[in-house]
Amino acid sequence: MTSTRERQRAAARARLAKEMADRQAVAHKRRQRQAFIGAGVALLIVAGGVIWLVSSLGGDDKSTAASDPSAAPVSCAWTEVPADQRTPTTKDVGVPPTTTPPTSGNQVMTVDTSFGPVEVTMDLAKSPCTAAAFSFLASKNFWDGTKCHRMFPGMLQCGDPSAKGKGYRDSDGTGGPSFRYANENLPVDDRPAYPEGVVALANSGPDTNGSQFFFIYQDVELSPDYTVLGKVTKGLENIKKATEAGHDGAFDPSPGGGHPKSDIEIKTIKVAAPAA
Repeated sequence: MTSTRERQRAAARARLAKEMADRQAVAHKRRQRQAFIGAGVALLIVAGGVIWLVSSLGGDDKSTAASDPSAAPVSCAWTEVPADQRTPTTKDVGVPPTTTPPTSGNQVMTVDTSFGPVEVTMDLAKSPCTAAAFSFLASKNFWDGTKCHRMFPGMLQCGDPSAKGKGYRDSDGTGGPSFRYANENLPVDDRPAYPEGVVALANSGPDTNGSQFFFIYQDVELSPDYTVLGKVTKGLENIKKATEAGHDGAFDPSPGGGHPKSDIEIKTIKVAAPAA
């Protein structure tokens, strides 16, 4: 017969075994609950990721246009010069017919000079309004028969409609169309701001662009206040040849430069249709 002490020990072992079994059962249930919760959280994360992915990759044209400036529409403002502010050097041919020009692709402007043709490529994503203005003026034969009236070291300025005939050197260089438009494509981050080959607009202050422009035939350090129209892609050697004789210093000391010693005539300017 077993002793009382042995029976007590056996009972204690049984209670301990039951307690351990109960604890294991509780722990197992806890692990199951945690697993279900974790799976639910993971499912939410995956579902959220799918929703984000769908919204990101789905056909959201508005967000695409916002991130791509060249895809966004542009509105050009043509500000007419009041009648009482026009001068004999103002040439009124109206205003461009569009305020929403194309904003992608290129246009080629061909300047036929007495020293040979010069081709300028205009990037419509960077200067759409300027390109629209020049296309319009070219369609009106605005520059035909005019002469480049001023030069500095590295720069030749053209585009004054009153700089015509034998007396063009008497022009004060203030001629232009009867409208103005805002600056765009200013080279604020470029050094030099106006490198060789660039074509930029002359102005009399911010947002006073018209028809006058200058060819950069050598790198020039200017403040980035002049709209970049485009870049010479053919014929820069003709501009260099035209300016070899220098200028007469007529505008020195202020604002500087002078009339080119060689007559540099713009026979015609033509702007091709936009190319993708």
